[in-house]
Amino acid sequence: MGILNVTPDSFSDGGRFDTLGKALEQVEVMLAAGADIIDIGGESTRPGAADVSEQEEMDRVLPVVEGINSRFDTIVSLDTSKAAVMREGAAHGVGIINDVRALREPGAMEAALYSALPVCLMHMQGQPRTMQQEPVYEDVVSEVAEFLIQRRQACVDAGMDASQILLDPGFGFGKTLAHNLTLLKHLSGLCGNSPLLVGLSRKRMFAQILGSDSADRVAASVSAALLCVERGASIVRVHDVAPTVQALAVLQAVQECQ
Repeated sequence: MGILNVTPDSFSDGGRFDTLGKALEQVEVMLAAGADIIDIGGESTRPGAADVSEQEEMDRVLPVVEGINSRFDTIVSLDTSKAAVMREGAAHGVGIINDVRALREPGAMEAALYSALPVCLMHMQGQPRTMQQEPVYEDVVSEVAEFLIQRRQACVDAGMDASQILLDPGFGFGKTLAHNLTLLKHLSGLCGNSPLLVGLSRKRMFAQILGSDSADRVAASVSAALLCVERGASIVRVHDVAPTVQALAVLQAVQECQ
């Protein structure tokens, strides 16, 4: 899953793809590199990020969704928590709803059910503005798993088919470095048979591990993506598609050899 942030303030690529032309050029690059899904975000969820109105978010993402669907043969995922954006996205040809708030915002569950699209439910402790101030868990693995299982069941109880649901442990969303590493170590079997989507790309945790905020995080991100796939992740959400695809091709070759 290639990341396309059409925002001015995302932590890694804010402002780089905030025009339709630049966004579509980046989509072409990611698809040529081997991306299977393009995930479009119109509101930054970095720590301290400001809220964005429904209309502004739609103005950012819908032209890009239309542009992708008119030019490319790929699946478009929409990274949003707002019911109105979900409904409009579905009407414009979105194929997946990716919600960092796990359909807990007003009307989000109903919008997702109406769309009949696959959804990804993510765990986040707190809200983007404050989630990294002092996250605390007694047992991060069991607490994240319990939350995701509960949200999955809430969707099923509301009428969603369980086969439509993906789960995301939410690396970096209300979690310290130790929490992230523990989750990664114990990712296998985190939530039973539900497919896992994971996003570790260019996270601050790598700067902490490497001991430098200025360090290039690409190699660290690719390494983490490999570890996630080895531990059962079905989809990895990344900025750097080409090196990730190459690394996963090597992993697949090793796994398939006799």
